Amino acid sequence: MKIHVLSPDVYNQIAAGEVIDRPYSVVKELAENAIDAGATEISIEIEEGGKKLIRVTDNGEGIAREDLANAYAPHATSKLKTAQDLFGVTTLGFRGEAIASIASVSKMNIVSRVRGGEAFSLACEGGVCGEILPAAGATGTEITVRELFFNTPARLKFLKSDAQEEGDVAGMVARFILSRPNIAFTLLLNGKVKYRSFGDGLAAALAAVYGGDILSRCYELDADKHGIRLHGYIGDRNYSKPNRTYQSLFVNGRYVVNQTVAAAVTNAYASYLMKRQYPFYVLFLDIPPEIVDVNVHPNKADVRFADNQIIYGTVYSVISAVLDGNSRALEYLVSTSPKQEKIPVGEDIFDPHPATHSAPAPAAVPEPVLPPKQAPASPKMTYEEAKRELEFKIPPQAGQGTVPSRGKQQPIFGVSEPTQREIDAFEENKKALMEAEKKQQRVDPASLEFKGELFRTYLIYECGDDAYIVDQHAAHERIIYDRLREKMEKREVVSQPMLVPFVLTLNPAEFAFLVKQFPVLRELGFEIDEFGADAVKVSSVPADLMKMDLASFFDEIMTSYESLRAIKLTDLLKDKLASAACKAAVKGGESLTEEEVKALLRRMNGDMGLKCPHGRPVAVHVARSEFEKLFKRIV
Repeated sequence: MKIHVLSPDVYNQIAAGEVIDRPYSVVKELAENAIDAGATEISIEIEEGGKKLIRVTDNGEGIAREDLANAYAPHATSKLKTAQDLFGVTTLGFRGEAIASIASVSKMNIVSRVRGGEAFSLACEGGVCGEILPAAGATGTEITVRELFFNTPARLKFLKSDAQEEGDVAGMVARFILSRPNIAFTLLLNGKVKYRSFGDGLAAALAAVYGGDILSRCYELDADKHGIRLHGYIGDRNYSKPNRTYQSLFVNGRYVVNQTVAAAVTNAYASYLMKRQYPFYVLFLDIPPEIVDVNVHPNKADVRFADNQIIYGTVYSVISAVLDGNSRALEYLVSTSPKQEKIPVGEDIFDPHPATHSAPAPAAVPEPVLPPKQAPASPKMTYEEAKRELEFKIPPQAGQGTVPSRGKQQPIFGVSEPTQREIDAFEENKKALMEAEKKQQRVDPASLEFKGELFRTYLIYECGDDAYIVDQHAAHERIIYDRLREKMEKREVVSQPMLVPFVLTLNPAEFAFLVKQFPVLRELGFEIDEFGADAVKVSSVPADLMKMDLASFFDEIMTSYESLRAIKLTDLLKDKLASAACKAAVKGGESLTEEEVKALLRRMNGDMGLKCPHGRPVAVHVARSEFEKLFKRIV
């Protein structure tokens, strides 16, 4: 077997596959370099989702003329000198791979000027560098990346749409704004300002990313425990989001997605969250560099802690204390409670009589009642002392597949999976049984004799030696539901314009995700369009669903973002159709005329095995023998 030594252009393109996969990762690497260079102002420009142009400009230290060529060299860095430095990494970048990787798959140009010096530029196309030339530029560095992946068409083909790529870039920049609130950031998407912060603190950074009202829904905390500092903002107990895109964790200033911390936060909120809802937080974890390894992921997207138990316990105990309102909360809260504004109960904008149909507002969870005086602070333990005296035990891989909970953990027993042959046989038997049952449940409507009603709700029919008791509401509900669903499946839905359009504001990732669903939504009868940079406007809805709660409906759609699966909007619409059918159907307790009884039976078409859209049976079959057993005529 012949062993080949790869040329630089080949191994740089291979390395680019690890470091640079899409435009957002280019922005990430270049912005991190700007931060490491001491910049206080960073501007990011994107065109056509970053495929055409990415430009990052900063006012940092700059690159000297003699170092420009080395900037393009693989594994050349200003941040490390020896292997020992890896145990105390405090910069965002340190491997020296980014510039070389980006340059190998794009047309790149660097213009830089050190303070008190002249500006110079060096261009590189597909990994081949030109000459260093004099240039015009302010102190700092401007890096321009054009035609990303121009020489690797296979990679270019797998990029997402411009809107999705822009959404991911915007999400990345939002995290930079949050992680470095002392730096002014500007993000321009196709010439329009998406984000602009001014480096005036974390509260202002939160407002720049999430809007000014976010602060009224959050607690600000700052805790120092076991030699670990946890600070930032967490949503109050009544504030949740439909997916995890509103969660940001920064470990020593680096954005990461870490399961140990995520599990601790989620479990602290467990008593307050509804199903498929997630807490909001922007948290900073400052840890001694020697007890955290940042070199465990190709994109530095996660870190490894020396002891997960200490980290889990610290995060869980601090957030639990704040949410539960116990005496320790005073030590952790910057302010004792968020500046809560009264949130009005939303009225149904489709309903001309909201008072008739609006459900009562849920009772608010009371805010924590904190003691008037701070409890005496207990002596603070260091990280090592806490490690020795840790009283609770969390599995070493806490949060890495199973989530520890407050309650007693249940054992998990292994279950052998069935073979494909067993599955196929099971499905065949199940299908045969269902077909047989279906045949038995269908009755000739002409053979049914109406015998009366019970409680103005149940209709009684006799057929030979069998009796059928039909729930008039369930039967009517199923008939209406089938009619609505058939119209929708045949695309016969009529759209009804709204008097007041519904506007939904989203974060960049959600916006890109929802825009992708526009064709399906429009087929289903919605008139929906983009409304600015981060909002959508619904102007019409399916006429049969005029009283649908749109906020709840789109909240359900956004929960699908979390799983990154193909969304089944038709399934969501079926839920709404079921609700519409339920409201329109005849109710229990209403007497039906003889003609209405006949019409209901006719529309059931003799199918006594029907179920309402919510799963309740429409009819119950009782054989004559069952009655005779009740009266002891037979044993």
